[in-house]
Amino acid sequence: QRGLFARSTDQENSAFRFGIYLHNTNPNISEAPFALTPHVDNLESSNSFSVTNAFCSQYSKGVYAIFGFYDKRSVNTLTSFCGALHTSFITPSFPTEGEIQFVIQLRPPLHGALLGLLSHYKWKKFVYLYDTDRGYSILQVIMEAAVQNNWQVTAKSVGSITDVIEYRRIFEEMDKRQERRFLIDCELGRLNTIMDQVSHLSRSSWHLALSDGFSDLMLDKFMETGVNVTGFQLVNYEDPMVQKFMQRWTKLDQREYPGTAASTLKFTAALTYDGIFVIAEAFRYLRKQRIDISRRVTTGDCLANPAVPWSQGIDIERALKQVRGQGLTGNLQFDNYGRRTNYTIDVYELRPTGPRKIGYWNEYEKLVSTVEVQPTNESTSMENRTIVVTTIMESPYVMLKKNFEQFDANDRYEGYCVDLAFEIAKHVGINYKLSVVPDGKYGARDPDTKIWNGMVGELVYGRADIAVAPLTITLVREEMIDFSKPFMSLGISIMIKKPQKSKPGVFSFLDPLAYEIWMCIVFAYIGVSVVLFLVSRFSPYEWHMEDNEEGRDPQNTEPPNEFGIFNSLWFSLGAFMQQGCDISPRSLSGRIVGGVWWFFTLIIISSYTANLAAFLTVERMVSPIESAEDLAKQTEIAYGTLDSGSTKEFFRRSKIGVYEKMWSYMKSAEPSVFTKTTADGVAKVRKSKGKFAFLLESTMNEYIEQRKPCDTMKVGGNLDSKGYGVATPKGASLRNAVNLAVLKLNEQGLLDKLKNKWWYDKGECGSGGGDSKDKTSALSLSNVAGVFYILVGGLGLAMMVALIEFCYKSRAEAKRLKVAKSAQNFKPAPTQNTQNFATYREGYNVYGTESVKI
Repeated sequence: QRGLFARSTDQENSAFRFGIYLHNTNPNISEAPFALTPHVDNLESSNSFSVTNAFCSQYSKGVYAIFGFYDKRSVNTLTSFCGALHTSFITPSFPTEGEIQFVIQLRPPLHGALLGLLSHYKWKKFVYLYDTDRGYSILQVIMEAAVQNNWQVTAKSVGSITDVIEYRRIFEEMDKRQERRFLIDCELGRLNTIMDQVSHLSRSSWHLALSDGFSDLMLDKFMETGVNVTGFQLVNYEDPMVQKFMQRWTKLDQREYPGTAASTLKFTAALTYDGIFVIAEAFRYLRKQRIDISRRVTTGDCLANPAVPWSQGIDIERALKQVRGQGLTGNLQFDNYGRRTNYTIDVYELRPTGPRKIGYWNEYEKLVSTVEVQPTNESTSMENRTIVVTTIMESPYVMLKKNFEQFDANDRYEGYCVDLAFEIAKHVGINYKLSVVPDGKYGARDPDTKIWNGMVGELVYGRADIAVAPLTITLVREEMIDFSKPFMSLGISIMIKKPQKSKPGVFSFLDPLAYEIWMCIVFAYIGVSVVLFLVSRFSPYEWHMEDNEEGRDPQNTEPPNEFGIFNSLWFSLGAFMQQGCDISPRSLSGRIVGGVWWFFTLIIISSYTANLAAFLTVERMVSPIESAEDLAKQTEIAYGTLDSGSTKEFFRRSKIGVYEKMWSYMKSAEPSVFTKTTADGVAKVRKSKGKFAFLLESTMNEYIEQRKPCDTMKVGGNLDSKGYGVATPKGASLRNAVNLAVLKLNEQGLLDKLKNKWWYDKGECGSGGGDSKDKTSALSLSNVAGVFYILVGGLGLAMMVALIEFCYKSRAEAKRLKVAKSAQNFKPAPTQNTQNFATYREGYNVYGTESVKI
């Protein structure tokens, strides 16, 4: 007979009764058969009073041994009774320290395995959370090792916490202190509660090392958060003995054996089953040795003072400690103090596909890693499997070919990142498969659920091995994933709809010089002409003092001074037009005036000619927005960003006044100015008729500017400076190889070649092409229409002046003929007539070569 003192769950209770059932129905027991009879007490409270009553109740029934659980409140009471009354207590609870008699500890101590794990991962700074009395003993061991190895350990007891939210606060506080590694040593129930709270924080940079019972924990949420989780497991489900037991376990009737429907067996239930095996083997040994342990009379009061120990209790304790065998938790063997020895604990890590065994620990070999966790082997395994490369459909980075239906797998895509992924894979030596992110997002964390979406989520939650895409390197993302060196530099820029080009005016040939300069030229022309006229009048070298010689025609006499006011204006105009004139100054002063005027016209005409080509061939665009400041201070033009990406995060976190003002507008604008994709933002710009500006990366802005219908443009400079990087999961072995590949491609100039190929060589707007240059430099009629207008106007004016001159000349000639006829009819004295006629003839010849002499 034996008794059970348990405060256990259904599965432990079922394992206890099933173990007794298997022993009592075992047909192999032929030598000195015996049966185990349980007496079960289930306690709802573990205070000293209830524990004492239960123990005394069992003891008074004459039990041979007691099997049960304890906690930090009942452990001292139970161990005191067992030591005083010589009653053996077999327990799956946490092992105690010290030399305690009559206690058989089925659960092996973990301090050696924990120290081995810390050394394996080379942790120098971590947090230790504990909840039981054994935590103090393990803490002491860790602190001693910390002094020897110069570790920084932050220890915190969580045994008294009742508010589950407090666990989350602890981890948030530690995260602010840049703590990334946690060693959690708690009982299964509390550990599950802690892990549930930690799963809401989603820090892939964290590494959690857990105590035993790894497969008993609810870790499904962590498979999506990216948090590194390592733990210990006592039950080896690959063991044939365990597999055989599980086949029978899962077939048990649920009504009789609650908790057997679960696919896994809790390690405490496995220890319970092994405890029955240990008890049965101990009593079998005693019966073989014919040791009398019968209790013919009921034992007295367990509270008697002094205590009366059971004389056969020592024999039972000795037999329990001598048990050797294989159980569900491995080798069952105990030392002189009832502690497990010569045992093996498996080490597991949580992977996206589930828990995976990475090694084991025992007392002799310490922590032994399997080949699966060795970095070199993991790299080798990368070469032997297909790497999943997550990316996003975004031109010109990743696009479907026009006839993509004719291709399979990676050949369906083309673009900058497609070529980049091919080059990286060639340098690293891996096989890969392109996978377009399902939600079409780059990657941001939901502020409520703390779940990452987009390509970052694919890496964090293990659905992809690498991300080759226009993924911006940011601090928030760097905390969750690793980035290579930037393969492209860029910044946030402003995209607007291209304004209509302003056609040149009729008198656009005047544009090379400002109107003020033209006015100054006119005044300079008049001033030079007047100065030249005055200088010519005052200088004696400009006068010709020639008298008419006898016998010479008086009409051939030349004027004494060529530079009258009209000739001075004509000389200045000819020099300005660089055409010359029939007359030139002869005096030194006149030539000085002419020389400085020629120099002036040389500089003015050269400057005008230099600027004329640009003003006549370039159709200028008047943009309403030139910078972010222009956007912020106006309300007529709306502006927005991509809804999920680094550009939005830039404005959300910016502390610059202009950007804060822009973010305040964008987050409160109705309707929303955020777009789901870049294509939606570009379409909104094109349809807005100049009333919407889109903020996006400069590289994408430049690419779209080169695509038909060529109606967008980038304005202003970049708002910031950042880069695109190739991303890998945190701590992935591919990181270094990918980083070296990107650096090598950059040094070879291949990255620049790829950008030119997909941005400019395949451009559709003619930027930089030969045909476009010819069209740009060719002048249209509108460019020079004003010149033709002046030509036609000048010709018309000349004809009008000629007509006026003709009319004037005809009228003057008619008057002359009339006077001449009258003179013929009048017969004056010959001398007097001759004198009068000469005087008239000399005064009439206005247009001849003669001039009136005064």
